[in-house]
Amino acid sequence: MSSRPETPRSAHRHAPGAHPVLPGLPEAVEVFDTTLRDGSQQEGLSLSVDDKLRVAEQLDHLGVSYIEGGWPGANPKDEEFFARAQKELRLSHATLVAFGSTRRAGVRAEEDEVLRHLVAAGTEAVCIVAKASLLHVTEALRTTPDEALAMVESSVAFLRRQGLRVFLDAEHFFDGYREDPAFSRQVLEVAARAGAETLVLCDTNGGSLPHEVEQAVAEVVAEFDRRIGVHCHNDTGCAVANSLAAVRAGATHVQGCVNGYGERAGNADLAVAIPNLSLKLGVRTIPAERLERLTPVAHHIAEIVNVPPNPQQPYVGHAAFAHKAGLHTSAIARRRDAYEHISPDAVGNGTRFVVSELAGRSTVALKAAELGLDLSSEEVGRALELLKDLEHQGYHFEVADASLELLLRQVGGWRPRYFELESYRVIADHGGNGHRAAADGRPVLTEATVKLTVGGERRIATAEGNGPVHALDGALRRAIEPFYPALRQVHLTDFRVRVLGGGAGTAAVTRVLVDTADPEATWTTIGVSENIIEASWQALVDAVVYGLLRAGVAPATGPDVLPTGTATPTAETAAAAAGATAEEVRVP
Repeated sequence: MSSRPETPRSAHRHAPGAHPVLPGLPEAVEVFDTTLRDGSQQEGLSLSVDDKLRVAEQLDHLGVSYIEGGWPGANPKDEEFFARAQKELRLSHATLVAFGSTRRAGVRAEEDEVLRHLVAAGTEAVCIVAKASLLHVTEALRTTPDEALAMVESSVAFLRRQGLRVFLDAEHFFDGYREDPAFSRQVLEVAARAGAETLVLCDTNGGSLPHEVEQAVAEVVAEFDRRIGVHCHNDTGCAVANSLAAVRAGATHVQGCVNGYGERAGNADLAVAIPNLSLKLGVRTIPAERLERLTPVAHHIAEIVNVPPNPQQPYVGHAAFAHKAGLHTSAIARRRDAYEHISPDAVGNGTRFVVSELAGRSTVALKAAELGLDLSSEEVGRALELLKDLEHQGYHFEVADASLELLLRQVGGWRPRYFELESYRVIADHGGNGHRAAADGRPVLTEATVKLTVGGERRIATAEGNGPVHALDGALRRAIEPFYPALRQVHLTDFRVRVLGGGAGTAAVTRVLVDTADPEATWTTIGVSENIIEASWQALVDAVVYGLLRAGVAPATGPDVLPTGTATPTAETAAAAAGATAEEVRVP
């Protein structure tokens, strides 16, 4: 085994000696990701074979030791995955592992279908699950303790004779160890005797606490000369803490899922466990030069599995290094480690300054600098006052960075005249007899008309949609897209509405958030009004203007700077009415 690498002190900013020396810490730990098998059991998470291959590629890119691909023979999807993996998956670092169970009770290992599928999967390593709790042997398997032990030993021995490396997942180990430690140890003994190279202690119900895991693992490590691993579920919110406790006690193999996917409360989150082990404890996990891939890989996998990332996820979340309060940001401007426990770059993340009504001048100044805007001290003060006033009205700029950037640009005197709005109108046609939409099978249609000036032309455009935002978006695009072809790459992806101050009923102020994307990025814009359509228009126009700004498109008409005046929360709502000399064009 190679020598232990130097602990990256540049990432872990505590002073040397700040932590006590931890006994028994191993030099390195194997990282075993089970997203493609255990993680896919999460409610609402479904992976195609193509998805599984892409996730495996990302995990290999990250540098994990093992990727559990699924259960061959359990379903056609996993059968196809392992067949395609042999031809299509080119792993440069990780080892692909097939998962299964021990032979069935009363069946010879050589004749067991599950074991036969494991051998046929074409992987060099397999992981089989065995009951390590006497309660589950008698109540779930409904067999005898002797037969349960024979199932483990003969299955491991058979797989070893086929030339396979074998990991044993001792299911319900910690529960069983508390109830009948002798039987749980016997399961490990027969597996080790038959040739299993790693004994994985599973907290299957996720109910153990760190001190319990640490004690049990320490006792097992002292007794067995095999590699000991853990697989912790998160039902008590302690899956990562339990994994760290196990490593502290001598475990050198940690299973889990990037982003903590899994049934119920999920598995140990490897996106958190890996940096805790490597950056905090100095235990080697993935190659040191790949730690900075952690955030992009976690987000890429979230995109593949179609589960929105948790912004508060430690280390890799969008908000993990975001600073909102003015006191914090003024301090972090002078010294980053004042409010950041590691350098965000170490895990591929970055510092963000969130601007809200809690912000101070330093927050606004740092945010402007982050956006590449050079605001004077007076403009920073004006932006801060405007920001606080708008947030009081219901705007929430910390979740709408695109609208915030447009606001700061306006304060600096920049307001693009991509078009000048004259008016818009929205009509909804129910078309049915009942009080519910499409009660008689006829859809509810919405028609929007916009009148504006662009490129010296007064244009009138109408579009239909399945709602006011859809219709307005269509009409606006129909009017201006001939002048700005870049809009064809800009698409609305999400629309969210929140009623503020619900006591006002239907007269309450409404906040609308619109998510928009081009091929490279996604951004969020905001609108607030007592009229939901006006709030939607504000957010929609900001989204279009920001998309054009990102594309580097110049306004088709007019100077780039309008006369100074009161800044508005959107880029276009202050635009003057169209000039009488403009040529009128009705868009069909």
